[in-house]
Amino acid sequence: MIYFVISILTLVLWKSNGIDALKCYCDICGKTANHTCETDGLCFTSTSKDDNGVITHSYRCFPKKDLQPPEHPLFCHYSENMKSKTLFVIKCCHGYDYCNLDLTPTLAPPTSVMGSDMLDKDTRLGTLELAFVVAAPICALCIAGVIMWGIWQLKQKHRRYQVDSENSLESCEPMLPPDHSIKDMIDMTTSGSGSGTGLPLLVQRSIARQIQLVEIIGKGRFGEVWRGRWRGQPVAVKIFSSRDERSWFREVEIYQTVMLRHSNILGFIAADNKDNGTWTQLWLITDYHENGSLFDYLNKCTVDTAGMCKMAYSIANGLAHLHMEILGTQGKPAIAHRDLKSKNILVKNKGSCAIADLGLAVRFDSISNSVDIPPNPRVGTKRYLAPEVLDETINTNHFDSFKRADIYAFGLVLWEIGRRCDIGGIHEEYQLPYYDMVPSDPSIDEMKKVVCFDKQRPPIPNRWQSCEALRVISKVMKECWYHNSAARLTALRIKKTLANLGAQEDLKI
Repeated sequence: MIYFVISILTLVLWKSNGIDALKCYCDICGKTANHTCETDGLCFTSTSKDDNGVITHSYRCFPKKDLQPPEHPLFCHYSENMKSKTLFVIKCCHGYDYCNLDLTPTLAPPTSVMGSDMLDKDTRLGTLELAFVVAAPICALCIAGVIMWGIWQLKQKHRRYQVDSENSLESCEPMLPPDHSIKDMIDMTTSGSGSGTGLPLLVQRSIARQIQLVEIIGKGRFGEVWRGRWRGQPVAVKIFSSRDERSWFREVEIYQTVMLRHSNILGFIAADNKDNGTWTQLWLITDYHENGSLFDYLNKCTVDTAGMCKMAYSIANGLAHLHMEILGTQGKPAIAHRDLKSKNILVKNKGSCAIADLGLAVRFDSISNSVDIPPNPRVGTKRYLAPEVLDETINTNHFDSFKRADIYAFGLVLWEIGRRCDIGGIHEEYQLPYYDMVPSDPSIDEMKKVVCFDKQRPPIPNRWQSCEALRVISKVMKECWYHNSAARLTALRIKKTLANLGAQEDLKI
């Protein structure tokens, strides 16, 4: 085979012999040619070894047109290691005439391992790589198996501990008075010398375990909301998925703040976590309001001026209580909601409202002058975000910044209520703020363009100017959604303005 290759090369060389170019030593060109061949390509020297161990050296020319690829010809890097033990190595040069006389291609030394006669360095490296490729996944599976076994052991240990702790809790579980309602028990904790933080933890757990889930009434990104029943009394059960533990913990933490309980803030009853063996459910149990959220209510119903004023005042009243700091040993820190919207406000039976969903709330510690921001990547609902939140100019170290952002969102909620105020059979259909300016699920950039760059706000219908109540409401909402946050009204100022409006309308709010 080697001699066949050399013969073919020789024919090629003879064809290019007439070109005035590089001179190479040629072992087959004869004395008449002075053992010289000429080429426009390269000189080469080859070394071969046959089955009998005979080594042969060949010196020839190689034309340029056959160099592929031209910048790094494969021919010059050709070597062969066949089962017949024949070896063949080539080296090329083009620096000067007869340069191939100085080339000494060397055959690789013979090896014999595990039945292989010849293994060069590349082959040995390939074997090591193959061994690594095979061994690495096996090792990874073994390590993963050990880790999973360890996690399973820890879970079993935790489950045994949980069962033991639950059994011990059950043994000391308080006897709940059969004739007491939830309201009676909560009133006992908030009156007199009570802390105002809600029911004791053991009582909360006892209530949670006695609740029967009746029907699902809502779903959100946090989980589900169920209507439940405790001793015949309706309750709302917000069930968080385990991945939203931070939101659950934060909301429970805020609800258990001293002196937070207020008629216009959703009443907190209990919190508990339930392990069903597969995953952990996080329960938040609150008062149940059959009218649902303000969003749901306004979609179905209209309100008269009295109903509008009552709703607006009650929301402002709840927001003012949240924002207000109560000093003293049993005081309350100032709290900002950060996600105020019609879906997070519930409508009570007599038409007033209660603010809900405090999972994103922030607290202000006046002693350390610091803002307690929850470690939660969630932000508020984009449609209701204030301009300074959208363009990220809000000063998060200044608590008033968060209160002002709440006021902006409150102004949008007032606009939603005002559209559904029926006067003489005339009212607007329910719509979300900016419904005609952004898509149903707008992005931050889309909201930023409308609110920050274009400085647009929801349009106020002309008919509102013909009704004193709607005229006052429109004036308040405009002062709530100023682009300059420092110019916005405070919750307390809004509450007083709406209280005066209620007095003019002769309302009991």
